[in-house]
Amino acid sequence: MTDQDFTVRVTVRGYETDAQGHLNQAVYLQYAEHARWEYLQSAGVRQADLLAKGIGPVVLETTVKYRRELRAGDEVDVSCRFVWGGGRTFELVQAITRTDGVLAAEVTCVGGFLDLTERRLVADPREPMLALASDPGLLGL
Repeated sequence: MTDQDFTVRVTVRGYETDAQGHLNQAVYLQYAEHARWEYLQSAGVRQADLLAKGIGPVVLETTVKYRRELRAGDEVDVSCRFVWGGGRTFELVQAITRTDGVLAAEVTCVGGFLDLTERRLVADPREPMLALASDPGLLGL
């Protein structure tokens, strides 16, 4: 990840671990989702603002590459970075990295913004971000 990525710190809680004592695979997705909402909020985009505009973020595809196990008490930094392309979708690239620098997982999502009335993806996902963000530069815009 680059120095431009947004990061949020999370501590692995004991109840999130599985029978082997490592972080349950589904919780990696929860950490990624938590970081994405924090990322948007840090740029000035609140969930209520998106809903008021009549749009909602949707995840169309998620890929997780598990690299190293995490255990209760581990602290991790979860990073986020938008990759804007052409068309109706974007990518969110994320890394879950222990504070000792060890990469635990890589998460890549393909997403878009759903027009909640039309039930279709908006034509340009950058538009709602530019309209709502107080700091669009943080989102790579």
